[in-house]
Amino acid sequence: MTPVPSKSARSSLADSVILIIDDNDAVRTALEILMSLHGARVLSAASPVDGLALLEKEPVDVVIQDMNFRREATSGEEGVQLFHEIRRRHDDVPIILLTAWTHLETAIELVKAGAADYIAKPWDDARLLTTVRNLLDLRRAREESTRMHAQRRQARRALAERFDLRGAIYESEAMHTLVAMATQVAHADVPVLITGPNGAGKEVLADIIHANSSVRSGPYLKVNLGALPQELIEAELFGTEAGAFTGAKARIGRFEAANGGTLFLDELGNLAPAGQAKLLRVLQTGELERLGSNVTRRTQVRMIAATNTDLRAAIREGRFREDLYYRLNVIELELPPLCRRREDVLPLARHFLGGGPELSPEAERALMRHSWPGNVRELQNVIRRACLLSATPAISAESLGLPAAEQMEAAGEPAVDRAAIEQALQRAAGVVAHAARELGLSRQALYRRMEKLGIKPD
Repeated sequence: MTPVPSKSARSSLADSVILIIDDNDAVRTALEILMSLHGARVLSAASPVDGLALLEKEPVDVVIQDMNFRREATSGEEGVQLFHEIRRRHDDVPIILLTAWTHLETAIELVKAGAADYIAKPWDDARLLTTVRNLLDLRRAREESTRMHAQRRQARRALAERFDLRGAIYESEAMHTLVAMATQVAHADVPVLITGPNGAGKEVLADIIHANSSVRSGPYLKVNLGALPQELIEAELFGTEAGAFTGAKARIGRFEAANGGTLFLDELGNLAPAGQAKLLRVLQTGELERLGSNVTRRTQVRMIAATNTDLRAAIREGRFREDLYYRLNVIELELPPLCRRREDVLPLARHFLGGGPELSPEAERALMRHSWPGNVRELQNVIRRACLLSATPAISAESLGLPAAEQMEAAGEPAVDRAAIEQALQRAAGVVAHAARELGLSRQALYRRMEKLGIKPD
């Protein structure tokens, strides 16, 4: 006897359309009653021809098909042909195979070819309903994901039409939010502090801010303070007078050279205390003196600073001025590492390929599994190296040269961190199978990783 469905069970199949293709009247009737009691609208067909005809007329969410359609047939060939024909015409419709034990190997082969699942006859109602519910949930999650991706693409296109994004490549919601914030604050005459790890793309955000600012027609100078010796940083920023130190010649600094434009200071955490005091004064008053001079000069510069240093920790340790931090931190854009925005990995990789060779499916999975400690800069170098070393038109996983030890953990699972899993689950509306596919994991591997990290599916 079929149990009376609960309200939640009924709602999970509500508004769904299920097509049953089976030549046995009793089987079709039993399945129709089972699915109808749980809220589904059921279509039924006694032959492959009728089933395919219904698929052409009606939108179907799940197909349940038999493997044989004639009394004398036992090979399952008709079911195989029907499966491939449905897959050819409607590759997005999940298919459940109803099979006798003699067709088990055939059903397994079809699952490898894309069938959603197989159910042995006589079936267990509870298992069949669970399978259908899971497929419907996955289909809805995919549709929602597709809708969200379409919205994001539209939002990116709209943003690119209104602003100069300097060719920024991204898919993730995190990057879209940051890029939108960068365009929003670009016209405001206030300092901007960009934080994040090395190689994550802080300079890209700085370029966007300048390109959309009111001083975009002015000079745009960049100084990497991490590449300069400490004794030369102040001379580089503020200029020198002849004789200020041995061998010094009169020259203007970057602040004067950037007058009327933008100055981007990268690796700000490397600036010594004396330089921090002078930088604070320039930001507050627009005044400076060159090294070796007592003549005060004025400059008007849009200031953008970037650092991978934890400035709050540096303040506590006495390595960075608190007043300078709050002067710079009018607007802070915090750029997450690449491992926390994995949707950007493949678009960036394809961009770095430059329309040349393509990535094999194995290479794409390897890129998605890697933890990217060097962020976008590491990804760019990996792709460049692969283009040089690949002996085939499609780049293989081996050509990427990614360390196997970093891609896999002891249990043989990709090293995916907690934040990446939680974000993938959120984007997949809690559907583990969908999140696993995005992360390049099997569903079982993701369940193991979630159990290890104490993450419970919603």
